Amino acid sequence: MIAYEGGRVNGNPLYHWIVLAVSTALLLPVPVAILAGWTPPWLRKRQAGLRLRAYGILCIYALMLVNGIPRIADASFETVMVCMTVGFGFIAAAAVLFLLSARKDSGARTSAPVEPLEG
Repeated sequence: MIAYEGGRVNGNPLYHWIVLAVSTALLLPVPVAILAGWTPPWLRKRQAGLRLRAYGILCIYALMLVNGIPRIADASFETVMVCMTVGFGFIAAAAVLFLLSARKDSGARTSAPVEPLEG
């Protein structure tokens, strides 16, 4: 059972710290490296939308930050709700970036020049 003390619904800050630490370790290094110019081996075939994909992952990371930090700070209910609303904007931005990335990748694959067959 969850007990709400004094109207606070932020939960245990330790859980939020753990989620932020794990998401920082998992979500941050690869997109930063991609934006710095490195291409991971598993993405070398799909480089057309690589930067868009990196920005999309950074939007997901920003979502984690904007939802976690107010809860860690034990912010008011209204502040947490505003931050969650901003988080929906980051979700929408990430979805658009991932769709644009997929579209750019598929366009790059279909518009490659075709070599004539020698016969």
